Amino acid sequence: MAVSGFEGFEKRLELHFSGDDPVIGIGLRQLHFQSIEEVLHEVQCTVVSAVGNQYFDAYVLSESSLFVYPTKIIIKTCGTTQLLKSIRPLLLLACQVGLSLSQCRYTRGSFIFPKAQPYPHTSFKEEVIYLEENLPSHLCYRKASVMPSILTSHSWHVFVASNESHDDLPDGSFTLEVCMTELDRVLARKFFRRPDDGKAGDTAGKEMTEATGIGGINENALICDFAFDPCGYSMNGLDGDRYSTIHVTPEDGFSYGSFECVGSVYDGRDGIARMLKKVVQVFRPGTVSVAATTSSSHEVWTVVASAVEQLGMKRRSCTADEFPAAGSVVFQTFTPRRK
Repeated sequence: MAVSGFEGFEKRLELHFSGDDPVIGIGLRQLHFQSIEEVLHEVQCTVVSAVGNQYFDAYVLSESSLFVYPTKIIIKTCGTTQLLKSIRPLLLLACQVGLSLSQCRYTRGSFIFPKAQPYPHTSFKEEVIYLEENLPSHLCYRKASVMPSILTSHSWHVFVASNESHDDLPDGSFTLEVCMTELDRVLARKFFRRPDDGKAGDTAGKEMTEATGIGGINENALICDFAFDPCGYSMNGLDGDRYSTIHVTPEDGFSYGSFECVGSVYDGRDGIARMLKKVVQVFRPGTVSVAATTSSSHEVWTVVASAVEQLGMKRRSCTADEFPAAGSVVFQTFTPRRK
């Protein structure tokens, strides 16, 4: 393990809003790009590519991704970004379009280089204190939890605050957050660019998407991709009103890949399993952790376990918890059977 390197593990913030939308159906999507850039400046990242459809806008960032829906924002950043500093400016911008915060979710894994993180990300305790101090008081149902695993380097951190206590997830909906470390060295090399290749980041990104098999994970998705110089890769996928995203830090010693998507259990178990298998096969990681967030009545985690174990991995731990208005979170870790 390297003493210091780029932090691949992302911090993820999801904000839900409600209220009188003066422009029906547009909401947060009417925010000026300059306003979004100013928020990202607080976080210490920038937009490198963007695409949108009739449902939402997706931005590839210099450190991960941003998704803007009419009444929802998801921002995910890696490295030493200060993600939680986006909360105050985002609440002000939402207020300008007649929206107020109804729910906040913050999640992350365990940092590879925790001592390199700036305030307020120096510890989960500090993050929770910052969230408590910067969220409006009407989000009165709150819970923070560290979900452990048998692998001490892989824990899942969750904070949820809501103005309602009951589960308000659409029936059957789920979010999968997959974190992978110790990527196969040969496969990881595909995320390095040739020196002085003279290509733009989006052009090199499209080539990586095809060469690695990422383009086949969801062939229905519109992909916005970007390859960094000298290495690293990000993509956002848009499939109707659903997003997916992949981020890769391929350097040996602290290699990391992540995949996130949303879906519905009513799509069928086979579709979820097929997608997960494709993701893991792109990277062949030494460790996989998966956090599945879903309405309490559905067990997506069993599909996850079955799919990953069919690839020669063994589940080492499984932890579950319930959160106000956010349903249940099941966190599982896997390593190859030989270990």
